[in-house]
Amino acid sequence: MADVLSGITPRQRLNGAAIGAFVEWYDFHIYALTAPVLAMHFFPRTDPTAALLSTFLVYALALLARPIGGPFFGYLGDRYGRMRTLSLTVLLMGGVTFLTGLLPTYESYGILAPILLILCRLGQGCFAAGETSGALSYALESAPSNQRARWAALIGGWGFLPVALAAALIYGLRAIVGDESYTQWAWRVPFLFGGVLGVVGLWLRRNLDDPEESREARRESGDANPIKSAATSTAGSAVNAVFLTALQAVTAYTLLGYMYTFLLQTAKVGTTPALITNAAANVLIFLLLPFGGALADRFGRRPLLIAGAVWLLLFVYPAFMWASDGTVTGAMGGQLLLVIGLCLYAGSNFAASLELFPTSMRQSGHALAYNLSFAIFGGFTPLLATYVVASSGSPVSPAYILMAVSILGLVTALLTPETNGINLRNSVAK
Repeated sequence: MADVLSGITPRQRLNGAAIGAFVEWYDFHIYALTAPVLAMHFFPRTDPTAALLSTFLVYALALLARPIGGPFFGYLGDRYGRMRTLSLTVLLMGGVTFLTGLLPTYESYGILAPILLILCRLGQGCFAAGETSGALSYALESAPSNQRARWAALIGGWGFLPVALAAALIYGLRAIVGDESYTQWAWRVPFLFGGVLGVVGLWLRRNLDDPEESREARRESGDANPIKSAATSTAGSAVNAVFLTALQAVTAYTLLGYMYTFLLQTAKVGTTPALITNAAANVLIFLLLPFGGALADRFGRRPLLIAGAVWLLLFVYPAFMWASDGTVTGAMGGQLLLVIGLCLYAGSNFAASLELFPTSMRQSGHALAYNLSFAIFGGFTPLLATYVVASSGSPVSPAYILMAVSILGLVTALLTPETNGINLRNSVAK
């Protein structure tokens, strides 16, 4: 049913949040799929492994910026409105991604080139952090009470689909201009296209407003500082959300930020199979996450969190064994095992980590906890995985990282209160 004053239906809000999230996350994830080429252009070529590690370090720095950008935009979202803030983040993300496509290389400008790359990547981290908690809060508060996990998971799923678009774009560019031209100059095109998408995202959100739930909460909260409230009155929920999100962060960035390079350089499956299988895995996440959310709406948040953590603990080692065998079947099958575990766990956690906070401080509290978790656990996953493979010589060594975090996720899930069906205004704040 549409809000009486706005005339905008919940479904229209869901579509606007989802499409905008797609645009935002395309801009953020294009970096990972371009990492091997960026390593060549922005760092000295004398040591290819060191250059790749440096590229992934810059990738990780964006996650360190998220605990800064997330609470800042969370404050704006709680105080001045979800959609106004979301329109700002998608425009800023498009701008900084466009600038990345114009950056000079190390060969032309020396040390200035990686410094500028770092600044652009830090901007992406800040704006992506504002998008995540804002879009998820917006969807949760717009959803019917018995579909909150599914709607939140739908928004989360739109963060994975752009990887497939980016992979298809890169594959098409390579086919049209050739690998040499792509490496020399055409790698810039996906970044420039991201700037155009930012304008599209702003246009798609131009007529949307906030759901009644968040508008009423803003009126009731008055001049209260949502960040201060989230860090004090809901400190227990914030700590809970940090550890609850750790497994989601590590698994997601294994698939989003590392798996393509792993298949290319460690499993040696070739550029095209690596792109296609990784794109297919991310499409599967987009398709399966809402089913994980629907199961969480039906059976509760905790059972799905526990099931996802147990699945990953049991199957992450076989996943890397399979993916490292050098075949297309192994690459796809190994990623599929990770996808299933992620969709069970994250399909519930997208809603559970939001429902730990009351509406008046939801975006601030979630942004603080969620982005801190991604900074600590997720951002360094590609870097750490690359390092352990290089130092140990074992292609399955990244599995041990995921297994350890799966145990942490399982323990946290067992200690997390059930939030399915709670009153959003008051939540279960502790």
